[in-house]
Amino acid sequence: MNTLPACPQCSSEFTYEDGGLYICPECAHEWPQQAADSAAEGAKVYRDAVGNILQDGDTVTVIKDLKLKGSGGVVKVGTKVKNIRLVDSDHDIDCKIDGFGAMSLKSEFVKKV
Repeated sequence: MNTLPACPQCSSEFTYEDGGLYICPECAHEWPQQAADSAAEGAKVYRDAVGNILQDGDTVTVIKDLKLKGSGGVVKVGTKVKNIRLVDSDHDIDCKIDGFGAMSLKSEFVKKV
């Protein structure tokens, strides 16, 4: 009995495992097992602006100047944010940014390093 997930690209049932990846022999699509496993569990998958899967503890960079509400500061493009924490809220990421302190960011404005 095949318990492997179907291909998310072409829905083929003939996927196979190779290392830490699932591979579809029909369309050659590859995807990580932990992404498929967490999606199967119903857990929310957080993705950055280019589609990379984010996890707690990742390092990301800001891809857009972000104006801070309540103060005149701006988080500039390219600011590196280390050790992020994912939360289930309107802003997906809790973090500390040097010079600004603790804040929340949306995953659509960051890119995984």
